[in-house]
Amino acid sequence: MQSRKAMVVVPAAIEGAALATALVPFVLHRWDMYRWDKEHRAQHHPKGVDHKEPLTVMLPVWNEAVLIEKKLENLAQQNLKFRLVVIDSASTDDTVPLIEAWLKSNGSAFLSHELLKMDVRKGKTAAVVEALNHIGQHQEGLICMTDADAMLEPGVLQRLMQWFADPMIGVVGAFPQRAAARGEEAAHRESWEAMRLAEAMVDSTPFLEGSCMMWRTSCLAIDDLYEQANADDAQIATSVRSRGWRALVDPMARFVDAAPLEASEQRRQKIRRAQGLQRLLIRQRKQATGRTQGIFGRIFRRQIHFHITAPLALMVAASSAMLRWGFIALYGWPATFTLANSIHLGFTVAELACVTLWWRSRQGKSSGPLSLLGQWFSSMELLGRALITTARGTSLHMWEQHDDVRERMLDVEV
Repeated sequence: MQSRKAMVVVPAAIEGAALATALVPFVLHRWDMYRWDKEHRAQHHPKGVDHKEPLTVMLPVWNEAVLIEKKLENLAQQNLKFRLVVIDSASTDDTVPLIEAWLKSNGSAFLSHELLKMDVRKGKTAAVVEALNHIGQHQEGLICMTDADAMLEPGVLQRLMQWFADPMIGVVGAFPQRAAARGEEAAHRESWEAMRLAEAMVDSTPFLEGSCMMWRTSCLAIDDLYEQANADDAQIATSVRSRGWRALVDPMARFVDAAPLEASEQRRQKIRRAQGLQRLLIRQRKQATGRTQGIFGRIFRRQIHFHITAPLALMVAASSAMLRWGFIALYGWPATFTLANSIHLGFTVAELACVTLWWRSRQGKSSGPLSLLGQWFSSMELLGRALITTARGTSLHMWEQHDDVRERMLDVEV
């Protein structure tokens, strides 16, 4: 009798402990986010008004024939003179001829322009490293990296530049404005942006949007970038902050992009991104969490928990739940009015609620005030799948594009 009771109680205890381990740091971080926002929002604005520095805009491309002309026009309309460096990762479509033709007709839109051509595609981070080495580690001024499928709103580059009137600012990222995003994507992005903004207000955030981010050239150690992994934007932000400068986001600087409409494509995109962030967090855990890193060290440790520890803990919780149900299947439901029965019944109700919230979030459906919890479960699933992908030895730093995103961006006006 006691052994049957233990078959229910022990797995349930492990499940509860694992779930608490996964969830409690999120609750603490949400509380800190509220405090940081309340205490620092009024001071979160650039010091500069008419600050100017030499600017190089870096545009990595691969098979962007659909959008490249619109992207170049978008950059030309920023009403700011800068050096343009385009690096092509061995495109197999008409990207290069279209760039060359456009620059031949409109090259005066920029102070200068260069088109670098890679012989072999190696992934975006490798392209970024090659372009940065070409620009030079000690190049004076600022670098802005932007993607072909991100259309900058008017004045974004000028706005980002104003932050660098403060010599302690090393890198600043813009905010995305998603075009016709699915419901769960919009909710996920809202939570993600709130977290990054709160972290930036109190110190720095390790995660920025590579679609539009600007940094001081001398603040980035190019050797910190790992070419065999993606998340080049987070790699840059973490490198800059670890060397002593702040990494911020500006909610008033925005660009427009699009997320895949198909749920399967959206999950593919998020798993790829998750793997890149997980690999960064593991690789930089000692450098970014040292005693000299202050509050950023705490933020980085929590991000390690959110992206690695929490999904692993939920795997343990799910395994314990299945073990408990396996014992129930073998030995039958616990007797009524026993501790084992009460525990099993309570956990069963909680599990059904969690699975329902996860499934509804996965399908893009709202669960009212519990939607945030559903988004959390859905995110943990994707992070877990990213960990499994890495454990199998598969790297996602080179990926196929989402064609529907490019086509929809053709109709976007900024």
